[in-house]
Amino acid sequence: MGNLSIIITVLIGALFLPSIPFSHCYTDVQDVFAINSLYAALDSPPIPGWVALGGDPCGDMWQGVQCTFANITAIVLNAANLGGQLGAALGNFTSLITINLSNNHIGATIPDSLPPHLQQLFLSDNQFIGTIPSSLSELSLLLDMSLNDNLLTGPIPDAFQALSSIINLDLSNNNITGQLPASMQDLSSLTTLHLQNNQLSGILDVLENLPLKNLHIENNLFSGPIPPALFNIPDFVKDGNPFNTTPAPSPPPHVISPPPISNSPVSEVPPRMHAQGPSSTQSGSDLDAGSRKFLATKNIVGLSAAGAVIIAFVVCSLIFIACRKRKSRNRPSKTQEMGKESPKKQLLADSLVRPSNPSKKDHEGRVQKQGDEHHVNMVATDANLKQPPGENATKMPVKKLTWRPIQKNPNNSISAVPYTIASLQQFTNSFAQENLIGEGSLGRVYRAKLFDGKLLAVKKLDIPSPLMQSDETFLELVSSISKLRHVNIAELVGYCSEHGQQLLVYEYYGNRTLHEALHLGDEVGRKLSWNVRLKVALGVSRALAYLHEACEPPVAHQNFKSANILFDEEMSARLSDCGLSALISSDLMSPIPSLALGSFGYSPPEVSMSGAYTLQSDVYCFGVVMLELLTGRKPFDRERPRGEHSLVRWAAPQLHDIEALSKMVDPALSGNYPAKSLSRFADIISLCVQPEPEFRPPMSEIVQALVRMIQRENPTNKNSRSNGGLDPEHHASSSRP
Repeated sequence: MGNLSIIITVLIGALFLPSIPFSHCYTDVQDVFAINSLYAALDSPPIPGWVALGGDPCGDMWQGVQCTFANITAIVLNAANLGGQLGAALGNFTSLITINLSNNHIGATIPDSLPPHLQQLFLSDNQFIGTIPSSLSELSLLLDMSLNDNLLTGPIPDAFQALSSIINLDLSNNNITGQLPASMQDLSSLTTLHLQNNQLSGILDVLENLPLKNLHIENNLFSGPIPPALFNIPDFVKDGNPFNTTPAPSPPPHVISPPPISNSPVSEVPPRMHAQGPSSTQSGSDLDAGSRKFLATKNIVGLSAAGAVIIAFVVCSLIFIACRKRKSRNRPSKTQEMGKESPKKQLLADSLVRPSNPSKKDHEGRVQKQGDEHHVNMVATDANLKQPPGENATKMPVKKLTWRPIQKNPNNSISAVPYTIASLQQFTNSFAQENLIGEGSLGRVYRAKLFDGKLLAVKKLDIPSPLMQSDETFLELVSSISKLRHVNIAELVGYCSEHGQQLLVYEYYGNRTLHEALHLGDEVGRKLSWNVRLKVALGVSRALAYLHEACEPPVAHQNFKSANILFDEEMSARLSDCGLSALISSDLMSPIPSLALGSFGYSPPEVSMSGAYTLQSDVYCFGVVMLELLTGRKPFDRERPRGEHSLVRWAAPQLHDIEALSKMVDPALSGNYPAKSLSRFADIISLCVQPEPEFRPPMSEIVQALVRMIQRENPTNKNSRSNGGLDPEHHASSSRP
């Protein structure tokens, strides 16, 4: 009877299974269950797209959810006014690598069950209580974790043995007690450690051999001597602890303990004992003690005199050598001019001013070499964020690759025109809806009409970026963007920074965007002949080559997509949002840019999986845009059959199949294209969308390949009307930075 009940239950379940909400879901079923559980634990807040049961987080692009194909890889909902708790179902996510729920009101304890592949865990500025879970020991892929500004108590768990990859750790501003666990010495990649404003005690020996560059331990209860190695950390803040702020001195090498005076051991005699005892006890033993004391004193005096002679000899030798060196040089050495500064410190200072291979900055603006390490900005605890480095500083972070070139005196180096809020309100009719011409991840764009009839495009930045918390930092950004000069880059002509608002003013290009031309089927789309598409590909490839190879430091666009390619009146392509990669992520603690959020289908594999955005990631995005030009399809389209949702996944295997390739071409072209040109175009696409970044060519090679292809098709008349105004000889070098 029992078996019959089970069979009936299974049959009933199979009968009703198609009606369950997840059955037609694109997202992995286990991930759907996990995110439904998380949503319920957070008290079902009003997050756009989220539902309590079932749904399709990846296919429907729920707000804050980032996916790689059918798996949820990141949840980024910082400053979203969330409450409730995390619940116990986080461990059910199969591919989640980033959790960013900072700046909310989430409470209760941090669950023991965490996603096994987690790489970034950002839970700062919430209301978590209890202790840090010891299950951290299972997160062997963890790179960054910030639990600062919560209500955590208890000791730090001894759970770091397997966390050798972690680079940034922030536990500051809690009520954590106890000593630093011994396993902290295994954090062999740790460069940033913030422990300030807790109740931690004990000594710091476990930190002695770590590659730290940023250590904050102020306002704790640490005691004992500070290991000397910690004083070599560039940013070491230690105030507010009850220990001596100098390292424990080691005994001088020339001091030698005096040997025993006699063959028998010398016992120490308490001071003045012979003067306090009765006269009947002052016998021969007292005399022996007195004689031993006299001999010991005499020996010490002799040794001291010998030591003084040696020291005098050494000093005289040093003076003699110094005099010889002074005579042999016409001027003082650099080390002498710097006083007591050590050569090691000077070497460090020189490396910060002029790096040999500048490629990125850490969160304090210091330059780091590309590939050496990864740093994620600890915004909540970074007091130095508003202190930009000098004009020699460069960019290109790994993990959070955001370009932020800085100038020393931005107000004196901005070529753009300053506008007032009042004037821009007048030009846009108070930013009226009828003047709204675009909306993206950085804010809305409005058409502005000046008194002389000239049209401009005003981008009203509407992002909670910490970079924009000061006018000075905004002006530095404007200064950098205003220096970008290229015929295929949208030109910044003005800016505004008043009353807490920041706006960028660009030239106006009236023929809309490539995305609209390809996918909305309007009048501009009918102008997209094959030659015009080649002209677009060549133009934007030159723009990227200029950013990557002509600019110093190199500029990663990080938001390259067809919606950011504008057309002027002559259907020439202009790339917009250049130099704004520092603003792309609404939370600088998140290494994955909004590219993965707002541009579904463009995200390169390395960005989706690890957030490692490089110049080669721009190359991948360029390949996706070329696929759009070739096929007329969107990068991701759920209205097509399941196997054709992702343009790259569908098209890439067919790019070398001539028959399949001809069927992929945009029907709007009506067959008006050269067959050989089609094959060469597909070859370039195939190189750009390689899964491994190192196999993608640099943009300069892509430019050359496109130029050669166009020259083969138009060997005699490069600038004729028939080729859509193509000029393969027009080089990016004609525009200077």
